[in-house]
Amino acid sequence: MKSLGATGASMGVLSPLWDVLAEDGDHTRAYPEELLSLDAYTGGKITDNDTIDANNVDLVKDLLDPIQYLQIKDLGRVLQTMPQTRDIYRLNPYDYLEATFKNSGQAIFDADGNVRTKDGQPWIGGTPFPNPKNGTEVFANATLSWGRHDASLYPVKETDLDAEGNVTYNYESVWIEFQATGRVTMDPKPYWPGHEDKLRYQNIIFMKPNDVAGTSFLNIWHYDQRKFPDLHGYLPAFKRVRRFPTNQRFEPLIAGNTLYLSDAWAAGDPFLLWGNFKIVHRGPYLAAVADSWTGKDDNWEHTTHGGNEDAMFWDTKVQLIPEAIVVEAEPTGFSRAPVGKKRVWFDARTQSPIAMVTYDRRGQVFKSFDGAYSLYDANNKTVKDGDKPYWSWTRVHAFDAQSGRMTRLAQVAKLGGGYSMKVNDPSLYEKYLTVSSLRRLGI
Repeated sequence: MKSLGATGASMGVLSPLWDVLAEDGDHTRAYPEELLSLDAYTGGKITDNDTIDANNVDLVKDLLDPIQYLQIKDLGRVLQTMPQTRDIYRLNPYDYLEATFKNSGQAIFDADGNVRTKDGQPWIGGTPFPNPKNGTEVFANATLSWGRHDASLYPVKETDLDAEGNVTYNYESVWIEFQATGRVTMDPKPYWPGHEDKLRYQNIIFMKPNDVAGTSFLNIWHYDQRKFPDLHGYLPAFKRVRRFPTNQRFEPLIAGNTLYLSDAWAAGDPFLLWGNFKIVHRGPYLAAVADSWTGKDDNWEHTTHGGNEDAMFWDTKVQLIPEAIVVEAEPTGFSRAPVGKKRVWFDARTQSPIAMVTYDRRGQVFKSFDGAYSLYDANNKTVKDGDKPYWSWTRVHAFDAQSGRMTRLAQVAKLGGGYSMKVNDPSLYEKYLTVSSLRRLGI
């Protein structure tokens, strides 16, 4: 595994990365030529417009997590390559990046381990530690703002498959996130008055098939990262809202699903419920961090390949990330977690998580989570976030390496029932993120 050596995490090689990005958003001057293209990195053996499959994946084994390598080598997954994106404004939302640049240097940890400003207030928005010095800072970055927007509603189509690649379940759901602190776009900002002790409100509501319609799980996150979120759920079979055990975060959300609440954004729990953070590697990586939305399909559907039904893996374009920060963490706040540790790859330029592998209590590879991101701006089509193109995740693989089962997720434009993608819409809280809304939506 090639490493960037003993330089500080996300410091770049030729020049400090964040200083370079602050000038014009282009990372080129921070890295040597061999980290700026896959062609240069492999000496022309794999180019920036190529295919990675079982025949050549060993040439880039060091640029993949162990489960993605397994999928390509043994299970028929294929990756397409593309040139490196060098403009940071194509890698995260504009307003979030502007807040990160503006607020850089103002974040500290308080005596309890929570992120504060230097005057002791909750975080004010953007990535608190854009030039992280340790694994705790990296995970704080990921946890405080998952989707990098103040509010989001993602319509989601889910496909679950068995080890042979046969489709076993299809679901439709909406996933909603709403920031209470660290707001950078919606007024009032940076805090929502009366909710300063909360970090976010988050809900997932299943719409299809009919036997699960209305099933929902509402997470109310405290700002204090030592506390479990309050977890409320609506179960149609019982026609009522119930409160779930606060540490019930390592169980599938629904039949056939391989995802835990803990897996969301590779940082699905308050970060102080995890510990023993350590940066174990810094170096280049392959990931789908840009241009994964084509706009060719009106509902943003994507194509697939592999398995018995040619539906196992998303067709994915990856590019060489010049520097990924790899952090290990252990679930110190969960005495009975089936996960012994997780290893997460973060893009050093944005601190966004790009892949995760978990290990069971025996130290065996367990599950993985790899996503694709994009500006929704391609082929003369643009989805707007205010006056800028919308940036978000496009699709996800969640794979159980021990059973061979796969969950695929995709963000689509809309679902039946009138649900469509929304960003920075203040009405999302009353519609979807209160206990009373669970009852209303579940009827």
